[in-house]
Amino acid sequence: MIIMKDVQKAYDNGTRALKGVNITIQDGEFAFLVGPSGSGKSTIIKLLTAEVAPTEGSVRVNGYLLDRIRNRKKSMMRRTLGVIFQDFRLIEKKSVYENVAFAMRVTGAREREIQKRVPYVLDLVGLNVDTDRRPDELSGGEQQRVAVARALVNNPSTIIADEPTGNLDPVRSLEIMMLLEKINELGTTVLVVTHERDLVDRFEKRVIALDNGRVISDGMRGYVIHEQEKATPTE
Repeated sequence: MIIMKDVQKAYDNGTRALKGVNITIQDGEFAFLVGPSGSGKSTIIKLLTAEVAPTEGSVRVNGYLLDRIRNRKKSMMRRTLGVIFQDFRLIEKKSVYENVAFAMRVTGAREREIQKRVPYVLDLVGLNVDTDRRPDELSGGEQQRVAVARALVNNPSTIIADEPTGNLDPVRSLEIMMLLEKINELGTTVLVVTHERDLVDRFEKRVIALDNGRVISDGMRGYVIHEQEKATPTE
């Protein structure tokens, strides 16, 4: 579960990125987080992954209070998360198999467990390629499937996907979104941060819209941001 309560975030340069955000995402839920550039989406990801701490308010992720979390617990919390990035962030010198296996090795998993889990997850994401191939030998869609497999391999309770289709064509984008929907149906909480209006409107999921550091709408209405919904700035 993700709970953000009265969260404000101000950076050292004076930027007020978030201005009293309240969001709760239940276990097993699928939600989109949308909004224009500078609306606060990236700051929310940084808060949920404990890269930064809130200036005010509280952030709780999968039972961990992140406001003043210690490094040891921060590592434990991050094991409950799988993060997918727009630019894939695969290790170019490692094979498909090794990219996914590496995510297990850094947690101290045994080799026998890795040999069992990695093929299962690669099959789950529908990656039908030679697992000895390297990322530069794959298409963008195939690379993103490897990235999804890596995010899933440690069996996280929550997936955070940051613009997961940003570098893909419309067909591959739809495939990745359908894959994330399938993962959610298996019980994993999924939060997708995106600006792709057409994709959001195609899926009947919860949509949390941000603008100017505030939540301006939250519901099942698709990617709809009307001028009258925008919060009036206090500055």
